[in-house]
Amino acid sequence: MKLLIADDHALFRDGLCLQLEKTVPQAVILQAANFSQAIKIIENTPDIDLIMIDLDMPDMKWEEGLKEIRRLSPQSRIAIISASEDGRNIKKALEAGISGYISKRSETKVLLSALKLILDGGTYLPPSLLEQSHAAETVGGRRSAGNSLTPRQSEVLGYVAEGLSNKQIAYKMGVSEATVKLHINALLRAVGATNRTQAVIIAQKIGLI
Repeated sequence: MKLLIADDHALFRDGLCLQLEKTVPQAVILQAANFSQAIKIIENTPDIDLIMIDLDMPDMKWEEGLKEIRRLSPQSRIAIISASEDGRNIKKALEAGISGYISKRSETKVLLSALKLILDGGTYLPPSLLEQSHAAETVGGRRSAGNSLTPRQSEVLGYVAEGLSNKQIAYKMGVSEATVKLHINALLRAVGATNRTQAVIIAQKIGLI
């Protein structure tokens, strides 16, 4: 597994690198101080699994840098790790195809759990954006979720419908309970539910299960 951290603050890069080495000991971790360096690394290393980028790097506009990275490495999952929580930037980044947006203000445990979720095929969004989008478009009073569930969320939904606990789901999926909780939270938001039981009922009504 190959990971790339692109951030213009060396202390942050080194700190995240140390945490990732503990969490994913088998990973090869690469570092870049700006978009230009990240792009050169990606050109020479096309098989990077996860690219972690700070939006605020001085050498180019983040929209241009992210677009070029997506072009060069379309198969890589991309996580934005930024101090900015501007909803407009978050939405622009999501439209560009990122797999997660993580605030630098997050606790280390939350940040690492979010990265695990992204590597596991899920999508992580900051609570601030989720609160803003809670009243998004609805279908019969519920948000349309048919096309928004990831394969992992659909898998979790099936286990929840069977009545399995988080611990049992984690065992079946081969992931941590923290990752399962993140999947379930994303699932609840996707279907517009407030708890597991309600999620199953809504999913049945809209034909997800």
